[in-house]
Amino acid sequence: MTTRILCISFSNIRSDARVLRQLDVLRRHGEVTTLSYGTKPEAAADHLEIDRALPSLPQTVPGVAKLALRAYRSVALDAPAVRTALSLIDGMEFDVVVANEARALPVAFEVAGSPKIWCDLHEWAPAERVHVLSWRLLIAPFMHWVCARYLPRVDAATTINASIAEMYRAQFGVSPEIVRNARPFVPELAPSEPEPGTIRLVHSGGAVPGRNIEAIIDAVDQLGDGYSLDLFLIPSRQADAYWQKLLARIDASPRTTLHDAVPPDDLPAALNPFDLGVFLLPPHTPNHRLMLPNKFFDFVQARLGMVYGTSLETDRLISSHGLGVITPGYSAADLVKALREVTPEQVQGFKHAADEIAGRMSSDADIAVEEGIMRRLTAH
Repeated sequence: MTTRILCISFSNIRSDARVLRQLDVLRRHGEVTTLSYGTKPEAAADHLEIDRALPSLPQTVPGVAKLALRAYRSVALDAPAVRTALSLIDGMEFDVVVANEARALPVAFEVAGSPKIWCDLHEWAPAERVHVLSWRLLIAPFMHWVCARYLPRVDAATTINASIAEMYRAQFGVSPEIVRNARPFVPELAPSEPEPGTIRLVHSGGAVPGRNIEAIIDAVDQLGDGYSLDLFLIPSRQADAYWQKLLARIDASPRTTLHDAVPPDDLPAALNPFDLGVFLLPPHTPNHRLMLPNKFFDFVQARLGMVYGTSLETDRLISSHGLGVITPGYSAADLVKALREVTPEQVQGFKHAADEIAGRMSSDADIAVEEGIMRRLTAH
């Protein structure tokens, strides 16, 4: 009998690289139904689409009031996207449910068929957006409650690195296995040849407030001749005003070029012609402080050097493998100072260091962890 697998993700699933890689594993173990925003991904046999306009956390006046009163049991299934998700799976049974991020756990435990449940904790859930006051006051305590209520009951858990796994173990008594944000090895790429007289910077990812993209643009303008910046950005679903402001800033920069976003599988090849991947994320939250993001592994597979603002996990990897430069701060001035001290010869050295570790820094180890989980969950 074919194993019935439900994969829940309150994200646009076709642009969620981590979930897409997860789906490639899931489909080897059964028939996969996806429940998410966005259209059907290729790996799914069936897809249940949630309207992108529906929030996955309570935002109505009654919902916010319940959050304020800590009435979490009555609000856990109350968000518009959650109610829609429950209606879409009504009458369906599954053998395994994969809940991507803690916010999907209340839905996962409502699924019929007594399924095994695997929660993939992409980051530290109680602090996802604690730099936003309303989130810190209302949502963070709710997410802590969700983790405390549901995580001890899951059959498997994963998260992105050992630092965050230890936080889950200490606070919720669950010991997640490690599934990094690494991507598959891209054997056909090699470090690109330098462009004489220019160091080509590149940044990719979501165009959302707080990502500090403006500081990178300001830095390349301050650096002047000999530097360029290319951006591959995904506009935020909920931040159109910010996107328009960012477009105006890009248009005003003579050294910055904006490209259309590319599918996750195509990103290494799109980034490969450049020299240094740049990411300056201020540590507004514990997740920022302990980040090990997709783009780190994108840069490695693209055979780029990298420039990162200091962060515990990325500092360790960049330093131990000679992959690039770590800035002590997150301002345009910090980036300018760091880049002015880097020679073209060093840049090529960083790119070749990425090439040397691309095979070891691929998703093979992560896939092995996920395969092991699915073998356990589907064992009869």
